Amino acid sequence: MKKITVIGAGSWGTALAIVLADNHFDVSIWSRREDQVKEINQIHTNEKYLPNVQLPKNITSTTSIEEAMQDSKYILFVMPTVATREILNLMKPYLTQEQLIIHSSKGLEPDSFKTISQMIEEEIPEEKRRGIVVLSGPSHAEEVSHRSPTTVVVASSCIKLAEEAQDLFINSYFRVYTNTDVMGVEIGGALKNIIALGAGLSDGLGYGDNAKAALMTRGLTEIARLGLHMGANPLTFAGLAGVGDLIVTCTSRHSRNWRCGYAIGQGQSLDEVLSSMGMVVEGVRTTKAAYQISLQKNVELPITKELFHVLFDKKSPRQAVDDLMARDKTHEVEIKSLDFLKNYL
Repeated sequence: MKKITVIGAGSWGTALAIVLADNHFDVSIWSRREDQVKEINQIHTNEKYLPNVQLPKNITSTTSIEEAMQDSKYILFVMPTVATREILNLMKPYLTQEQLIIHSSKGLEPDSFKTISQMIEEEIPEEKRRGIVVLSGPSHAEEVSHRSPTTVVVASSCIKLAEEAQDLFINSYFRVYTNTDVMGVEIGGALKNIIALGAGLSDGLGYGDNAKAALMTRGLTEIARLGLHMGANPLTFAGLAGVGDLIVTCTSRHSRNWRCGYAIGQGQSLDEVLSSMGMVVEGVRTTKAAYQISLQKNVELPITKELFHVLFDKKSPRQAVDDLMARDKTHEVEIKSLDFLKNYL
């Protein structure tokens, strides 16, 4: 069997490890925590992140990055954005040009506005990697771990590398499409977490389906608006990494971002919610980054703006909704997007 390394032993990293193990790869998961490594190796579970899931025997774990990466042709990186640069630098001494880095993290870095791929490019020199592929799409770890039908997309500027990653993951319950629009796939995956926070907040306030449908639809407009500004193909946002991921994240209690927004809508503070969840809520950090971009680049993101003020300035959620509803009249379809699509098609 070929070996694949997974950097990150959270719910999503472990779920993807299950997919790869089912595809007859030996999978080595790197974790910082000795107790988690012991549990995976001896009991074949990761109960904190995937309760009641038995892991295949060809998944092992280690606290040594060197050991995890040794003899692996593929490195699957699944870490929060806040830890990305630190962990990449831990990996750097053991990377070789024969290794393909595939990442499935979703977020933007505040202040630098970098995507995960851009951070990898900055931290890992070309002579230390064969290429970079991003995996994204509508996919709850809990459902993937139970082998529920799931469809995702892998993107790379080199289509052959995307197809190589596609071959690693695709099976009877995990369907994989390819794309070359890396920026679009990453922006869709990152910004949908912002809208999911808003959807949860709306539900927590007791607003109905009308409000959430409007929030998701106009949220998709914001995603496409920022994506277009950053060089993405807006057609990507009509696909799995855009509307697909948006639907699943905004409508499911599996979603950490939805749960965080819901609790805030119910009256809890952000600090209280994050403390009780005990897991990274990527949309919080991404909201800050996207709001910073909107100010610096003069990109209108009204939902993101109001969420930023709720999260970081303690604005009342109800007041934020009232302010969104009271905005000036405008057209639904934007001329700039229409012009782009005409030229593209």
